[in-house]
Amino acid sequence: MLTKKQNDTMKKYYISYTCILIFFLTGTVASAQDTTSFPVPKNNPAQLFYLQRTPNTNTIVCELNFKNGGLDKDDPVHVFWIRYGEQGQKAELNFIQRNFAYGIKSKQVAPDKYELNFVSYKKYTMQLMKAADNKYHVYATINKKRIILNRVFIKINGGSLWSPNIEYAELKGIDPSTGSEVTERMKI
Repeated sequence: MLTKKQNDTMKKYYISYTCILIFFLTGTVASAQDTTSFPVPKNNPAQLFYLQRTPNTNTIVCELNFKNGGLDKDDPVHVFWIRYGEQGQKAELNFIQRNFAYGIKSKQVAPDKYELNFVSYKKYTMQLMKAADNKYHVYATINKKRIILNRVFIKINGGSLWSPNIEYAELKGIDPSTGSEVTERMKI
């Protein structure tokens, strides 16, 4: 059982991280900005997509979660940090991050197909499913197209920990029918 103070703290984190991810359904196109200075996670064949945001280069990675030689049907996505701002080490999400911000909830809807949602914004649905290449990918809607999601970037410009000023959010992926990169920037 949580104390009132712990419960209040968790609510504040929830509100903060809900603001960060609310861009998914409320955004409009914003102007471009260079994000090439952020590191790209490498050498992880289980990686599905990653999320980066200012004010630092620490990166959230979403990867396939295997158990007993196969995909864990109860928890198919493992989410963790790569702490580039420190020594580049991996770190698990803490309780608040996992349950109120960056954690992923999944629901199996068919064999080899799952609905995914960030815990902080349940209305935006992505799909994890096996593709023609016999590999799992996360599919999302970008520019009204169904794409394979590779990256989410959130530009924060001031505000506070509890109420960040989100300048824009960018979703990036590959159109599976053409192989071309698709990007959408949204401003709140």
